[in-house]
Amino acid sequence: MPNFTARDRLKLLTGGAAALLTGCGGGGGASSTTPPPVVVTPPVTPPPASDFVPEVGQFRTAFAGNFEIGAAIQDNQTVDSAVDAQILKDQFNSISAEFQMKPEIIAPTEGTFDWTIPDTLVQFAEDNDMVVRGHALLWHLATPDYFFQGTPAEVRARLENYVTEVVSRYRGRIFAWDVVNEVITDDDSATDPYRRSNWWDASGGNADYIDWAFNAARAADPDCLLFINEYSTRFSGKRGRYIDVIRDLVDRGIPVDGVGHQMHLNVDTQASSALAAIDAVDDEFMGLVQHVTELDISLYPDPGSCFETQTGCRADYGSNVPASVISRQAELYRALFNGFTERSSITSVTTWGVSDAQSWLNDVPITRTNAPLLWDRDRQAKSALQAILDPDFTP
Repeated sequence: MPNFTARDRLKLLTGGAAALLTGCGGGGGASSTTPPPVVVTPPVTPPPASDFVPEVGQFRTAFAGNFEIGAAIQDNQTVDSAVDAQILKDQFNSISAEFQMKPEIIAPTEGTFDWTIPDTLVQFAEDNDMVVRGHALLWHLATPDYFFQGTPAEVRARLENYVTEVVSRYRGRIFAWDVVNEVITDDDSATDPYRRSNWWDASGGNADYIDWAFNAARAADPDCLLFINEYSTRFSGKRGRYIDVIRDLVDRGIPVDGVGHQMHLNVDTQASSALAAIDAVDDEFMGLVQHVTELDISLYPDPGSCFETQTGCRADYGSNVPASVISRQAELYRALFNGFTERSSITSVTTWGVSDAQSWLNDVPITRTNAPLLWDRDRQAKSALQAILDPDFTP
């Protein structure tokens, strides 16, 4: 696995430009005004660690009648010596590649395909009775520059060839693909809903590349589920633009089977705002499958400026996370999973990582200690997981 700086991880895992993250971590959308820094004084002692130990299979079994329980992982977490591998085997029944199934990894140079890591991930899943979500065929980042070279016709041929090669190789082995990832603009004043990206430019100044990718994926595997995936769908402006694009694709017969919601939240997020995104899609497109594709809950309710310019970020708690913050996180996880269970269109929920030690939020938007997942740095189950699984537990 390559070594990544914080800036590399920002580009690979979150969508590059910091403005893309204004909704992900919870600033409430982009703003031209930089709020003053918020200083948090940590307590003298940390809250007690959770002593909850889930039974083998308890997490996935709890939602067996509702949705798959997934985690985003890297290949080094699948080896027998990895602690995460045992957690995955014990509690999860779905995996996604955190970044190792993107074009930069699979096809670093034109005409060359490296299947080593994707094959490892898929084989791990099959050996342990898990399913695989493919992430992602088309993204404006983690894609070599050669993809965008030449005329629109040449770009289309190259994209279709890549999608065909990848989806065909895993036909019948990957149950759902994020075909296009993060193609919606964050600009609330934009005249159309599309991100102005390298794909937009290479396609001739339009969004035809979305059609090309979906149609090629359907031809390569008629049976897998094809998804569009996006972040910040809990914000009404972004959500409205997302629905506009989905409506256009559905109306024109483009083979979209499902809608993905990333759900990078924070402890001050209201569960109702996240669930409103699911309901809005259900109201408009009853029958489309929905997945929660990248769930985590940051400890820090940062302002938008933290993601835009890395200013105004909440102070690092270090090892002294207030008990009230841990409780809010656990309560939000519980509310979300209760809400997911009530919505039949949701057939998969994936956390963006296994343990806090692995999370991208330790580096983005700034380097600090974060704890957004359900297992802590020592791979001990957290109170958030207990809150999800035990309705009588008080966080």
